[in-house]
Amino acid sequence: MSEGNLQIEPLIQLGPIGITDTVVITWVIMAFIGLFAWLATRQLQDQPGTLQTALEGIVTTIGDAIEEVAPQQGRQIMPFVGSLWIFLVIANLSGLIPGAHSPTRDLSATAALAFLVFLSTHWYGIRLQGWKRYLHHYVTPSPILLPFHLVSEVTRTLALAVRLFGNIMSLEMAALLILLVAGFLAPVPILMLHIIEALVQAYIFGMLALIYIAGGIQSQQLRQHA
Repeated sequence: MSEGNLQIEPLIQLGPIGITDTVVITWVIMAFIGLFAWLATRQLQDQPGTLQTALEGIVTTIGDAIEEVAPQQGRQIMPFVGSLWIFLVIANLSGLIPGAHSPTRDLSATAALAFLVFLSTHWYGIRLQGWKRYLHHYVTPSPILLPFHLVSEVTRTLALAVRLFGNIMSLEMAALLILLVAGFLAPVPILMLHIIEALVQAYIFGMLALIYIAGGIQSQQLRQHA
């Protein structure tokens, strides 16, 4: 956690394009997750060791949470939602690294994540139901509801982005102010607060994404059985 300015400043300027620490840390996290997943799954065994047991426990826990919301589409949704949860946990906790900030304290990063959720909601719905059946729910039970459906899609995406950004930014701001006032007299409470809030916000964002995706899919199935 850096004691510097929370303002987002470019680290590298390539003409009109500025590469910020948000971009760098995001790519580092993605590379770390990819490399770790590759190394951890190279030699899977029937009798798992400690690491494999822990990883299987994490995957099972995520899978169970998804199955509770979308029991019939859990296997299709699992890759996206599971990856999103894992990324958010690491991204939120990366603010604990000295000199670094959480990428999710940048509105551009949370907006990109929310936009991915927006796209995935429609992609899963169209993939499982087809274009006509999926788009039909925007004018069901009446075409008058079309503008309200469209406004709802936009507002919930914006709310998803702003909620995560606001919570992580306020958390880092509060931690910075406490460190500036009290120095390092109370590092443990700050550390515990950051860890708990980071985990909670990752869970909430991932759960909302799961609910949006499952809602779009299941709404079509309910109409088919009606």
